[in-house]
Amino acid sequence: MIESHPNLYIGTSGWSYRWQEVLYPADLKSADRLSYYATQFNATEINSSFYHFTMAKTIEKWLATTPSYFKFAPKLHQEITHKLKFTDIDEPLEKFMSRYLLMGERLGPVLVQIAGSFRYDRLVAEAFYRTLREKYTDTAFALEARHVSWFTEESLDLMREYDITAVMASAGKRFPGTEVSTTDTIYLRLHGDEKMYTSSYSDEKLERYAFMIKDWLEDEKQVWIFFNNTVLGNAVTDAQRLKQFIQQV
Repeated sequence: MIESHPNLYIGTSGWSYRWQEVLYPADLKSADRLSYYATQFNATEINSSFYHFTMAKTIEKWLATTPSYFKFAPKLHQEITHKLKFTDIDEPLEKFMSRYLLMGERLGPVLVQIAGSFRYDRLVAEAFYRTLREKYTDTAFALEARHVSWFTEESLDLMREYDITAVMASAGKRFPGTEVSTTDTIYLRLHGDEKMYTSSYSDEKLERYAFMIKDWLEDEKQVWIFFNNTVLGNAVTDAQRLKQFIQQV
């Protein structure tokens, strides 16, 4: 069942997993996974875009095999986030965005995930944010930082100034995070409550998120939640359970 609230998007971090036990019919072909996934969820993250530049024909196929309300949140290419670390990124950024702007209104926030070793530097961060805003005025960008230096008031204020969403990530004790919103877009990444990419979330944790989501929606924020505890398929069952809790609160 698809959530009915127009500002709420719930899904998993990717769809091309062997989830025959928890989501896909046993005889479903891998090429048909996305279209089936879209009958259960209204959004997905794209992980493959972090590793290689997506071809335009691939994006066209994804759009053609999903309904008009279904949206995609691509992860920015690692050349920009990990290799170049936000500097001299005009060429790969243009290459990446030229493909995903083909999605039009089907494009959700662009996820900017950076490494735990990447520390906040105001000059570097501001130059990057300015580039994003000058080139892609209407695109939502969500930054998932993994070093505590990005969660200072100065850093969060800079995100607010350039309308960059601070990702709220749950990863147990693996890396620090924040539950501070910096824009009218909320972006949650739930990596696993205890063990990264694996552990499921308790009813208590999911109910807490449901109350938070309800408050954000009442404040007219757009809310995106993606479960990345994909290894055993808990992402699917947790996302479905969260939708049930949201209906109950």
